[in-house]
Amino acid sequence: MKIAIFEADKECAKVFSSLPAEIFATDINHALKEPKEYEAISIFIRSRVTQDVLERLPKLRYIQTRSTGYDHIDIEACKKRGIIVSNVQGYAKYAVAEFAFSLILNISRKTYKAIQRTKEGDFHYKDLLGYELFGKTIAIIGLGSIGKQVATIAKSFGMQIQAYTRHFDDEFCKALEIKKCNYPEVLDNADFILFAVPLTPDTYHMLDRDSAKHIKNDASIINIARGEIIAQEVLEYLSDSIYALGLDVIENEKELLRTKPQHFLSFIQKPNILYTPHMAYYTKEALGRIRTISLRNMKNFLEGKEIDFVIG
Repeated sequence: MKIAIFEADKECAKVFSSLPAEIFATDINHALKEPKEYEAISIFIRSRVTQDVLERLPKLRYIQTRSTGYDHIDIEACKKRGIIVSNVQGYAKYAVAEFAFSLILNISRKTYKAIQRTKEGDFHYKDLLGYELFGKTIAIIGLGSIGKQVATIAKSFGMQIQAYTRHFDDEFCKALEIKKCNYPEVLDNADFILFAVPLTPDTYHMLDRDSAKHIKNDASIINIARGEIIAQEVLEYLSDSIYALGLDVIENEKELLRTKPQHFLSFIQKPNILYTPHMAYYTKEALGRIRTISLRNMKNFLEGKEIDFVIG
């Protein structure tokens, strides 16, 4: 059986070396120049599996993405061809939730500004007045594994928690005293609004101009989900009025990070914008879980066993 692993760094290549697979450091779109007889492939988020790519893989039966998000794969086209698609779930809940709070703490205490100043020999801090998280309200949109971990951390800070999600875990909400809200309601009066939902047709541009009107001016927004959850025009609009935006993701980020247009650089240089380049998941522990789960699933496919986290 022919297998290919794409976007494999040294550690990833080492993990998959136990399989009879071709291993590529580049994404599938750059590596796949002609038709191949791969029956299974493993990819990461830079590989876009389009109809064109599928046509070059006539024998493909299994696609594995080593990520939670799968919006880079044409799922409907895969369904029509009977191709199994799986992702990796739960691997980064600690990493991403903790990273979210690193953004929250930098916003509330302006730590990043203080550190940069002291490195430059400036020890003035009187203009860096912060505020406490204790008693503040955090609105969590999406109570999956990451959203729940954010809630657990927020509870330890003594924050008030309200949430909006498709399916509430009543026992969890009761244990953490989470107020269950509808979408417009969850945006009202929150000090922090955090997005932790997957990108789907329903969540695309979930925060638009209409919903943004519910947000108070001294609130802060945290997005550690997908950039397309928040329309870029809304970020521009809010950046002139809101207290802060903590963004690990941004709409059309792959193109923006590649070309670095001036309008993007000017936007992220605004004093109330904290932008990081999609790195919330990036811990050694989370990467280890990705590789372990992905290797197990690929072995399960080869041996005809059940695959974990099949999409759809």
